Amino acid sequence: MKNIKFLILALVVSTLFIGCSKDDDQQPQPVNEEEVITTLTVTLVPDGGGTAVSLQTRDLDGDGPNEPVVTTGNLASGVTYNGSIVLLNETVDPAENITEEVEEESVEHQFFYTSGGDLDITISNENLDTNGNKLGTEFTLVAGAASSGTLTFTLRHEPTKPNTGLSDAGGESDIIASFDITIE
Repeated sequence: MKNIKFLILALVVSTLFIGCSKDDDQQPQPVNEEEVITTLTVTLVPDGGGTAVSLQTRDLDGDGPNEPVVTTGNLASGVTYNGSIVLLNETVDPAENITEEVEEESVEHQFFYTSGGDLDITISNENLDTNGNKLGTEFTLVAGAASSGTLTFTLRHEPTKPNTGLSDAGGESDIIASFDITIE
């Protein structure tokens, strides 16, 4: 009987030691939820002045049944445009400017610009994250010869930095917006 009591006591004590560890004393890591982005607006201002071109995609119901409302514009051949991107969450009132959050968490974000079709453009990133890697909420776009195609803006959350582009960036896409563009 003494042996059984000793065996039960040994099992209880060993279970207590195994169940406790230093990991239990650590604070849980805060969850950084992905941003809700309903609206992406790209403003292209001609270098030296002129009429700005605005590209916008707005999807107020997210994954709901309604398609995003997309507004696009034409570019002038041979013109250099200074570009900026504004992201909004319009599911709240007043609308939340997500661009500020992306820039504050610059190391965890990066915009990528890709073109398709025959679109003759060159885009260069103009702003960097706090580690000196590309962020991309500001950029320069040079419109080349008359052409047409698509211009796509992709915001990646937690990409590998530095990278050579979308192909090796990793991370997850917060928003992907494509615009049909004509250079006249």
